Formats: sequence, C-alpha cells, structure tokens
Amino acid sequence: MSLNDEVPAPQRRRGAALENALLDAAWDELVDRGYTEFTIESVAERARTSRAVLYRRWPTKPELARAAVLHAGRKEQVEIPDTGSLRDDVVELLRRANGLRARLGIMMTLQLSGYYAETGTGPSELRNAFLAGRGTAVDTLISRALERGEVDPAKLSPRVVGVPFDLYRQELLMTLRPVPDDVIESIVDEVFMPLVRPSA
Repeated sequence: MSLNDEVPAPQRRRGAALENALLDAAWDELVDRGYTEFTIESVAERARTSRAVLYRRWPTKPELARAAVLHAGRKEQVEIPDTGSLRDDVVELLRRANGLRARLGIMMTLQLSGYYAETGTGPSELRNAFLAGRGTAVDTLISRALERGEVDPAKLSPRVVGVPFDLYRQELLMTLRPVPDDVIESIVDEVFMPLVRPSA
C-alpha cells in the first residue's frame, strides 16, 4: 500500500452494536476480576470508551453488573430438544445447558458474592430477570408430555417440575464443574420421572 492510499477510519459504534460491545466488556471484567474489583472505569477502559457513555446507560456499578450477566445469559440460548419422550427431552436439555451455561452458573457463584451482598439479592433474582416475560424450556417439554399422556397433570406442581433443574444446579454449585452425564441421567431416571409418571 502506498503512502497515498487512504486508510479507512474506524467505524463509530452506535445503538445496539455499542451496547453489546459495552456489555461484552463488562462481562469480561466480571469474569476476569470479580465483582469486588469491577469498576465502571475498568469497563470503560476495556471497551475503549468514556465513563460517561457507561454512566448514561447504567448509573451504578450494580446496574451495570446485572445488565452484563443478563446479556451473557441471553447470548447462550439453549435449543429446546424434541426427542419424542419427556425423559430423553429433560436429559438432553440438561446436557445442552451443561455445555453452554455451566461456566455462567459457576461464575455467578464465585464472582458475584459482592453483588449479592451489596444489593440484598441472590442468584434466583438474576434468573427470574432473565426468564421474565417468556416461557421456559421446561414449560414446552411438559406441555408436549401432557399431550402424549406421559405425565399425570395432578402431580405437576411447580416444585416437582423444577426438581431436575434444582438438583442439577445443586450439583453444579457443589462441585464447581460441569455435571457428568451419568449424574444427569440419575437425576432424571431416579428422581424426576418417578414423581411425574401416571400411577399404574
């Protein structure tokens, strides 16, 4: 390239592209440094922008951290399986979540304790915010199972429906590593399916 060739100026980020870049930078800061050392200044530096740009959108550190976690969660959408049976659907859903979101769940435990203390919340608040306004994958799986006659509708309390996912999260948080396939299958076969099958 000759000295007379023009070098294109970098494009200025705007709108959704800018917001995504800011939240990506905020998420990376949380992962690398944890909430305690997370600052709007450090995010601005990583994103190569000014603090004012961040403050206009998220005036406080907790608001920015919360937005970054929700942004990271929404980027890792788990495809809903359709195997033809509830047992296989739940096993496959947990496997997919395990592959995509185990790191997110572990990070939310290890790196956000300061956030929970500062805001008086817990991981369930972030999960509820993430799911707000939309159905969950398990709702779809249960609806299909009801149509196939695989489950007893009288047994489908919210607590029972949530059992495999609660046990999965418990295993994840106790070991701080992805849950092995045999443990996932045990959760579904030994605990969940006996709770929801129609009585003989």
